[in-house]
Amino acid sequence: MTTITTLTTLDRIHPTVYEYEKVIIEQREDVSSRTPTQQAQTHTQVRVQPQPPSLTQRALLVHAPQQPYTLVTNHAIPSILHQDEILIKTLAIGLNPVDWKGPAYNFGLPSLPWVNGRDLAGIIVNISPSAAPQRLRKGDLVLVPSTDYRDIRKAAFQEYAVATHYNAARIPSPAHTYAAASVGVAFVASVLALGVSLGVDFRGINQCPGPDLRGVLGQIDKYMIPRDVRDECFASGDVVERPQAADWIAVWGASTTTGLLTIQLARLAGLKTIAVADIARHGAKLHAAGADILIDRHDTQRAVEIIRGVTGGKLRYAIDIVGQETATLLQSTLDTTISENGLHAHLLGLTGLPAAKDRDERIVYHTVPIKVFHSCPEVGEAMVVWLEGLIESGTLELPEIVRAEGGLEGVNEALGMLKRGDASGKRIVVSLD
Repeated sequence: MTTITTLTTLDRIHPTVYEYEKVIIEQREDVSSRTPTQQAQTHTQVRVQPQPPSLTQRALLVHAPQQPYTLVTNHAIPSILHQDEILIKTLAIGLNPVDWKGPAYNFGLPSLPWVNGRDLAGIIVNISPSAAPQRLRKGDLVLVPSTDYRDIRKAAFQEYAVATHYNAARIPSPAHTYAAASVGVAFVASVLALGVSLGVDFRGINQCPGPDLRGVLGQIDKYMIPRDVRDECFASGDVVERPQAADWIAVWGASTTTGLLTIQLARLAGLKTIAVADIARHGAKLHAAGADILIDRHDTQRAVEIIRGVTGGKLRYAIDIVGQETATLLQSTLDTTISENGLHAHLLGLTGLPAAKDRDERIVYHTVPIKVFHSCPEVGEAMVVWLEGLIESGTLELPEIVRAEGGLEGVNEALGMLKRGDASGKRIVVSLD
């Protein structure tokens, strides 16, 4: 695994914006006498003393489609506008394919110029004064999956970003900062795919129990959930449709970060997993993640035959992370008969589903309702609290990273590496520290 340089100081917030000193919260009892939960809640903080702020910061802007990002030094520092919001000083940015595909193909750009970036880690430097007491405090290290891409304040490609407290997960130690910056959006996609779209209940995991997101959604007024993801949140809500322990699930594109996390979480929940990927390059990693069956992706028809053979033609759950073509192949591995108790086959596509003419009416098709993570506080909070526990306990294996230096100036070059596939199977993280 790529070596991650441990942060030895947290005192690098821009001096014109904040001035602070590192402090350790005074302990009034021996930590060894605390329960594991109480120990996990111990904070190492930075005491922040606001000073007259600079109004601008450095940021990367998209000025036009098919153009590289432009570094500017006079971009406005985002303001906290709501009581659930926090301001973060960015220390590391995790790069995602959408960061180069959006400008290249002109999507995900609500207006121009725009700031992109979906994964970041940093230090909380301000919290809304009207906020109720929360689990997060000034000085905490946090990771943030920025799924609300229409709010430019929340983008990662800037020195300061806003987030809601229920979308930020505490990082247990500075040594985790760079790996944590790489995991957020992939974790959100994986958990929503398994826990909401397919209905996996994570409460029974022994090592680090998670939420029952279907149950969480059941306590929310459905009309508070955005209309465009509402049906997905409540599709196939019958208990019979939910995966049970020892059921098979196939993941095509398992070597991606989302795929690797999906394999891990599915295994933790008791499912048997089939990983389709480039096995020569990524088989060892997938085996370590707990995949039960490894299938090479290069001979697609053979891969389909193996999946059918391994599952005895009874596969009911499948997730594709690659695109329409592989989703269509994965569809052909499913058992399309509807069981006596009403169980259907389920196919989820993160980046595409079979064309309408190729679909089977007996299969339930799913997309990932990403929007519920940032639009429903109960869902977001349940997910990030679980992520904190998974990282703190070491239950979740974080992605292998390639750390790119050069700060914001180095992002274009790092995105070129990502586009060329130079870091296949790894995550590129840009250091702003």
